[in-house]
Amino acid sequence: MGRLSPVDTVDTDSYVPGRHQWPPGEDAASAVTALYRAHALGLIRIALLMLGDRGAAEDVVQDAFLGVYRRWQGLNEPAKAEVYLRSAVFNGCRDALRRQSRRRRPNWLAAMDLGEPPSAEAMALISEDRRRLLAGLRLLPVRQREALVCRFYLELSEEETARAMDVSRGTVKSTTSRAVAALGRMFREGLC
Repeated sequence: MGRLSPVDTVDTDSYVPGRHQWPPGEDAASAVTALYRAHALGLIRIALLMLGDRGAAEDVVQDAFLGVYRRWQGLNEPAKAEVYLRSAVFNGCRDALRRQSRRRRPNWLAAMDLGEPPSAEAMALISEDRRRLLAGLRLLPVRQREALVCRFYLELSEEETARAMDVSRGTVKSTTSRAVAALGRMFREGLC
């Protein structure tokens, strides 16, 4: 499966690992700071849905913003920085999940464990249905999870989701359909 590519928004020739680059400058710092204030929380939520671990989600988002900052001079269209950030977050989540699966193969019980809530107050805000939905989401394959996050959490169109996932529109439709069916089955069978 292909990775999301920032090629549409980043001039790849301007960044070569190992080659000295001048610091991005004040305009990059201001722009990325503004992007961070506007989008960091939403991107952390996306990563949290994908990973189920707040610390890992924050790390992925931080890495995405660092990447944008480092490559700011090479952005062909700075207005598309949010699209680049979202792609970088999905790629970071895939990498984190790949590393996680190599370290340990989770069993069903561990996969459903979303960890302890941060406080009693936070626990009161999360309904039983939402906890079950999140548990079911964590049981889905990564691509199905991505499709549901894009379509229903981010409210992206099928076309936008296809671009974000680097797949065809038909794949988005079938993947979303399979994911919804799988979640329904898990709810009926009490698996989540």
